[in-house]
Amino acid sequence: MSVALLSDFVAGLSYKSFNFLSRAREETKRDIVSLCDSLVSGRGEISCFVIAEAIFQQWEALSPEQRRACLGALANRFAPDAKAILDHIKAIEKDPSPDNLYRLHTISEPRSQELIRRLNHARNGTRRLVQMRETLLDALTSDKSLAGLDRDFVHLFTSWFNRGFLQLKPVNWETAASVLEKVIRYEAVHAITDWDELRRRIEPEDRRLFAFFHPQMHDEPLIFVEVALTTAIPTSISDVLRADRPIVERGEATTAVFYSISNCQRGLRGISFGNFLIKQVVEELRREMPGLRTFVTLSPVPDFARWLTQLRADPRQSALSAADLALLARTDVDGWQNDKALLRELNPMLRRIAIRYFTQAKGRQNQPFDSVARFHLGNGASLEDIHPMADLSTKGLATSYGLMVNYLYKTGDIEANHEEYAENGSIAISGRLKTLAKQVAAK
Repeated sequence: MSVALLSDFVAGLSYKSFNFLSRAREETKRDIVSLCDSLVSGRGEISCFVIAEAIFQQWEALSPEQRRACLGALANRFAPDAKAILDHIKAIEKDPSPDNLYRLHTISEPRSQELIRRLNHARNGTRRLVQMRETLLDALTSDKSLAGLDRDFVHLFTSWFNRGFLQLKPVNWETAASVLEKVIRYEAVHAITDWDELRRRIEPEDRRLFAFFHPQMHDEPLIFVEVALTTAIPTSISDVLRADRPIVERGEATTAVFYSISNCQRGLRGISFGNFLIKQVVEELRREMPGLRTFVTLSPVPDFARWLTQLRADPRQSALSAADLALLARTDVDGWQNDKALLRELNPMLRRIAIRYFTQAKGRQNQPFDSVARFHLGNGASLEDIHPMADLSTKGLATSYGLMVNYLYKTGDIEANHEEYAENGSIAISGRLKTLAKQVAAK
C-alpha cells in the first residue's frame, strides 16, 4: 500500500470514528431506557463505551426511588420474549435441527443479559454493575417482579467472578492504605475499631490476612480471611484478639486458625468463592510453613440465638426441660454474662443444646439451620468442638449466647466429607461430639 493510499485509509477511519462518536454523544441526551435500547441494538465498541458511560452517569444521578422505578422498567422491557420462544418451539417440533435448537437458546436469553454485558464496557463497568445490583437487592425485598433481572446479574457474575479470574493476595501493613481502610470497613465478624487494632491483626509474624481480588476491581477486596498462627486450637476469641497475647514465633506455630471470613461486596451476594479462598490459603500456608499440621476455624454461630428463641416459645417442644427453660430465662437480664455461677451452669447445657442444633436443626431444603455451618460443612470441614462463652461481645451474646465452634479442615478427609454432605446430608463431627450427640439422643 502506497503512503497516499495509507493516508486516505487512516483519514477514512478517523472520519468514520468521529461520525460514530458524534452520533453516540447525541444519543446520550435521551432517557435511560431509550439509551439501553440503543446500547443493545448492536453498536461499535466506541459508541458502546460512550452510551454505557452515559447510562451510568444518569443512573448515578437518580434518587433511590427513581433507581427502583428504573430497574422495574428495565426488567419489563428487556425480559424474554415469550411469544417468540413459543413460536420457535413449534418450529423445532417440525424441524429439530441443531441450528434450530441453538436458535432457541439465543431467543430465550433475556435481552437484559446483553444489556448488562454492554454496560460493562463503561469506565469501571464491573464495579458499577456490582453497585447497581446492591440497589436491585434492596428493591427485591418489596418487588418480586425484579427476580428475573436479578437472576441475569447472578448468571453473568458467576462467570465473571469465577475462580480463574480471582487473584489471591496477602494483605499486610505495607498494603495500600485505601485497601486497608476497606478491610476495617468490611470486617463483618469481629469489628476492627481503629488502625491500631488493624495493625495487631496483620503485622505480627503470627498473623496473616488473605483476600481475593478481581482484575477489574483491583483495589476492592471481594472476600478476605484473617488467620492466627498458634500452638493449639483456641477456645475463645479473646485468646486470639487480646492485645497482650504472647507472639508465637514462626517456627513454633502448629495450627492455623481461620477466625474471621468477611464477604465485602453485597452486590455479589450469591456468588460463592469462599470455599476456594480457604483451600488456597491452606495451600499458601503449607508452602510457607511446612510445620503447620492443623487447619481449623474459630467460628461464630450466627443463627443459634434465633433458633433457640423459637424453641423456647414453642410449647410443643421437648428438647428443653423446665430446668433448661428456667436457666435460659436468667439470660434475659442485662449483664447475665457477668454472673460466674450462671455461666458454670449454662456451659454444659449450651453444649448439649448446641449439638442438637448442629445435628438436628434444619432450614430450607433440609440444610443445616446455621448459615456458617452450611458454608464450612459444605466445603468438607468437620465439626470439631463447641465452646460456650467463647464470644462475650455484645454481638456474640445477641446472636449465639456467646457460643463459638471449631470446624476442622483435615486434608485427607475434605473430599469425602464434602461428598457425604452433598449426597446424603451427612455431617462429619469429631469423636467427642459423637459421644455427646449419643448422650443427648438417649435422653
